[in-house]
Amino acid sequence: MSLNLPQILSPKNSQRIMNAIFVCSGLITVLILIFIIGYILIMGLPVVNLEFIFSNPIDSGRAGGIFPMIISSIYVTLIAGIVSTPLGVGAAVYLVEYAGESKITKIIRFGAETLASIPSIVYGLFGLAFFVVSMGLGWSILSGGLVLAIMALPTIFQVSEVTISSIPSSYREGSYGLGATKWQTIYRVVLPAAIPGIVTGIILGMTRAISEAAAVMFAVGSALSVPISMFDPGRPLPLHLYVLATEGISLENAYGTAAVLVILVLAVTIIANFLIDKYQRQIMGR
Repeated sequence: MSLNLPQILSPKNSQRIMNAIFVCSGLITVLILIFIIGYILIMGLPVVNLEFIFSNPIDSGRAGGIFPMIISSIYVTLIAGIVSTPLGVGAAVYLVEYAGESKITKIIRFGAETLASIPSIVYGLFGLAFFVVSMGLGWSILSGGLVLAIMALPTIFQVSEVTISSIPSSYREGSYGLGATKWQTIYRVVLPAAIPGIVTGIILGMTRAISEAAAVMFAVGSALSVPISMFDPGRPLPLHLYVLATEGISLENAYGTAAVLVILVLAVTIIANFLIDKYQRQIMGR
């Protein structure tokens, strides 16, 4: 016997309520983002000027600028991107185009999910034990970049896998029908169509890497000078911000460093999204 429960809300009213809830959720998320970024910029921009950006720190960062920290951040991020991008994209191509569903693919996905969930401080300790001590690289830009590469790898892999697997099978079938080999199909058809999503994954991985202090504090060192080579120690912006804030050296310069870091991340994200949109318009013939 079925129970006829009274309908409190009509389908139209329930639809309106859920739409309002979803809109409010989106607005609250955007407002939180604006509040955080706005607060940092309001507190930090008065400190930021050309002298602050292009001069060296004085008295452990109590005065002076952050030029060596900017260079260190660029170096470790480039190393992380160069190492993690081919590994992440290559693993995604293997899983989608070659491996199929098997125990190996399940193990690889499980490993990526596990890597993505590990706290950043654990990466830092691993980098200290393996890259700095066992491999003899010492506290250096290279050690810090390799640690960040491991951090960015699961993000790049997961986003690339989803993007490549979402490419319609008709693209591959059309390429095979024209006589192309599997590798030619992947290189000339699948990867070009998946570039926007792959680049998005790289951006997500690199922005996480460039903003991590705990992951590099045990591997990159804490030098206040400009690193000349990748074997020199450095102090990326997040680590410099952490030192300034936690040791009470200069809260004013800490806000300025945070503002520069936020601006760099926003600039990279905006430029990359612009280039992705331009690329999509070109391949669509617009």
